[in-house]
Amino acid sequence: MKLHIVPCNIAHVKTLAEISKSTFSEAFEAANDPKDFNLYLEQAFSLEKLSDELQEPNTSFYFAYHNDNPIAYFKLNWGDAQSEFKEFEGMELERIYVISDQQGKGVGKQLLDGIFSIAKKKGIRYVWLGVWQENPKAVAFYERHGFKKIGTHPYDIGTDRQTDWLMKKEVI
Repeated sequence: MKLHIVPCNIAHVKTLAEISKSTFSEAFEAANDPKDFNLYLEQAFSLEKLSDELQEPNTSFYFAYHNDNPIAYFKLNWGDAQSEFKEFEGMELERIYVISDQQGKGVGKQLLDGIFSIAKKKGIRYVWLGVWQENPKAVAFYERHGFKKIGTHPYDIGTDRQTDWLMKKEVI
């Protein structure tokens, strides 16, 4: 399956909100308290919040299309837009989600290839991310693709404080 990776802009905000909510729900709804989960969804993926993020100069969102349908997306932060480190040579992969019926088809690998291509063009030395420690499938995916655990940080889903592993992979 060949993907077409396209940068998002403000005109895509409704589609971005839809795919963000649906993929996050597919991944995590069953493992979280409904009240906390719904609070998080409304805060993190509101049209207003996503519009603000799309206008941040050190943040970019990308859709991955297959047969003219968006099947995945990712969000990158660099410079002071990163949630940790904020080092010039680093870039945060804050979000990467694939719709459930497309998982296991090599989409994630193609997304990572695209992300590392973007990082190289920006002169980035490493890509880092946070992944929920209770998501062994995702942790294994990142480990298979060369990411190493370098620490942890808290991640709040509503009022539920969870722990993400911080993982990093060198680009150059």
